[in-house]
Amino acid sequence: MAKTLIDDLRDMRFGEYVEVKKDFLKEFEHYDEFLKVLSSIAILRCSTPCRVGGDGCLGPCPIKSCVQAKKLDGCWQCDEMDDCKQFKFLDPFSGDIPKENLRKVRKYGLDDWAKYRGKFYRWL
Repeated sequence: MAKTLIDDLRDMRFGEYVEVKKDFLKEFEHYDEFLKVLSSIAILRCSTPCRVGGDGCLGPCPIKSCVQAKKLDGCWQCDEMDDCKQFKFLDPFSGDIPKENLRKVRKYGLDDWAKYRGKFYRWL
């Protein structure tokens, strides 16, 4: 949606409208900042999740490093998962939801867990 909005604003040359109106609408003085934030939102997508070989959506992932060091396919195979501190950096986004989903992978299997998965972000 953010990418679509950026494209629509560009296509309708909204920046030119802002230049004319910003003397009347002080909020338009922040239009460039708005576009920077919108652009940041547009690129939040995780193009290659760590599970399929990427580096992680938030940068180098301590969870991926741990799984690789233990030679596991994923955390669901680890006996220490429930007490693992590697998930701490996800707390602001997800709380315990990733571990809950991994418990479902453990219970239902990697191919079938997704139909039981919970939300990812706390606020959804």
